[in-house]
Amino acid sequence: MIHNRILYLGIVLIALLGASSLYAGPIDSPGHAHQDKAQLVHAANHDVDQAWEIYHRAALGGTVASPALQAEIEQHLHEARTLVTQAQEAADRGDDRQVEELCKQVRLHTTLAIEGSKERKK
Repeated sequence: MIHNRILYLGIVLIALLGASSLYAGPIDSPGHAHQDKAQLVHAANHDVDQAWEIYHRAALGGTVASPALQAEIEQHLHEARTLVTQAQEAADRGDDRQVEELCKQVRLHTTLAIEGSKERKK
């Protein structure tokens, strides 16, 4: 009998918790005053991740043109990652202008890294 009551209460609790999540919106939607800048930083971070993936494929495949180019690509990628962190901090402060400038620099570094990764050995 007690086992049935505990089971019943557990089912009710699960149903209530499940139903309440139906009414919940996105976690960060209303709370972030600078949502568009947060999305810009998120996109820049995604670009850096993608550039790293392209570089890793080229490096593992042994197709990067030279050790010097490989070091240059890695420098661009590290710089881009640092800039994303700075852009996130600027977004948290509400400094929209700095977010845009930093994200623009991230795009430059990721573009250069991707182009370098696609340059093949001769």
